[in-house]
Amino acid sequence: MQKSKVYVFIFDGYSDWEPPYAMAEISKSNRYQLLTVAMNNKPIRSVGGLTIIPDLQWNELEWSDAVMIIVPGGNAWEEKKHREMIPMLKDYIQQNGKVAAICSATTLLGDMGVLDTVKHTSNAKFYLQHYVTDYQGGDNYIEEPAVSDKNIITATGTAPVEFAREIFKALSLMNESKIEEWFQLFKNGIWEKSDA
Repeated sequence: MQKSKVYVFIFDGYSDWEPPYAMAEISKSNRYQLLTVAMNNKPIRSVGGLTIIPDLQWNELEWSDAVMIIVPGGNAWEEKKHREMIPMLKDYIQQNGKVAAICSATTLLGDMGVLDTVKHTSNAKFYLQHYVTDYQGGDNYIEEPAVSDKNIITATGTAPVEFAREIFKALSLMNESKIEEWFQLFKNGIWEKSDA
């Protein structure tokens, strides 16, 4: 049985601490295949010094099997890099594709106009107002670590655990009690085994 694919977009200088909680649990799943994707097939070096060879290039992404695109933060988004991905990503979102963006990656969604119509969060409202030229989503901004609305997940860069929890919910990766059990363990260090 072919697994649905979850793609993580990586690039030089991406914030490597933001997606790995989600990546680890998705990789354990029997339902999903986790793949890294970059603009080309050259090795990627994260801000923390990890060198990763992407699984595939952006133009090789299999959109029909994609259930989610995860986009970590990094200075590249504030520098307006990788904007060539916007047309395909916008089309994917219009087809009800799920996108999860954390930290500065939320500015990519802002530049696409996505945040104008969904509830969202980021590093701060003033942060989006500064980095997104035509940001019109101020009324939709929510002061929470992570927010999900209409297949779009956004999170502040200090909330990788909350970000992962929203991703698990969107993918139905575990039942609700297991997700909460996972969250309490990784966020608060509380180990309580549920019966579910």
